Amino acid sequence: MFIRIFDLCAVLVMFCVVSAVAVASPQEEAAVKNEVITVWPNGLPADAKLMEQKEIDAAKAKTTDEAIFYVDTPVLTVYEPPAEKKNGAAVVVCPGGGYMMLAYQHEGVELAEWFNSIGVTVFLLKYRVPRRNKDNYHWEPMQDVQRSIRIVRSKAEQYKIDSDRIGVLGFSAGGHLTVMAGTQYETNSYEAVDEADKLSCRPNFICPIYAAYLGNGYKDNVVELGDLINVTKDTPPTFLAVTSDDVMRGAQSGLLYARLLQHGVKAEIHAWQKGGHGYGLRKNGNACDGWEDNLKVWLDVNGFLTK
Repeated sequence: MFIRIFDLCAVLVMFCVVSAVAVASPQEEAAVKNEVITVWPNGLPADAKLMEQKEIDAAKAKTTDEAIFYVDTPVLTVYEPPAEKKNGAAVVVCPGGGYMMLAYQHEGVELAEWFNSIGVTVFLLKYRVPRRNKDNYHWEPMQDVQRSIRIVRSKAEQYKIDSDRIGVLGFSAGGHLTVMAGTQYETNSYEAVDEADKLSCRPNFICPIYAAYLGNGYKDNVVELGDLINVTKDTPPTFLAVTSDDVMRGAQSGLLYARLLQHGVKAEIHAWQKGGHGYGLRKNGNACDGWEDNLKVWLDVNGFLTK
């Protein structure tokens, strides 16, 4: 009798263990799915600026699940769509945050999940923040994004993506970084690290969403485009989304759109009257809600979603 009771207990324990594993498996699968790639495996570029420890501690103390205030080791987190949906397109996503922080959840993770739903592989970039260079906010983040594009291109076969369908999408400061990726790709921002750096860092398309800092001196309260925005006939096809009540960012995006057309670049702009800034994919009851549907159509029309 004792033996039978013992056996029954053993069976119950085994059932609980199996059940626990079954419950935990989605998280474990997610951990396996979201591979993390170090952007600078041999250390940061030689001109990297270091921060004082008290500044680092203050930035780390402000970090939450929504926002990251300190990044010293840039990484790419890979979000792959289900195999049956994967179409070969890829995008490096750059969250915004004024080059002071990363709005990582709603301008990063949520975008990655949306892109996966339409078959696009995402490489979510944690670029260096906060600002190291007071006179050149974007320089170190631009090193990070240029290197990231090359890494993605070098891993095209591994991730079953098309090296000619790799784009960059970013919000706010990440939108500015996206514009820099598309207009400053001939600028050698760092010394080559490995074989990946022999590849082009020119994106095949760019999507600046409510891009900030498009004026000289990172001004976004003036109707002008900065000198760094070097649009040519070889600038990648561009999708812009912005609202008119977003300081002068609507006007700056309009100027960028006009310049793209002037040089014969394939471009599309959506500029709504109201919506403000920083909404990501989250709905706020304004006409700009669902802007991502327009993006999907644009990507499809231009062949970026075609297997």
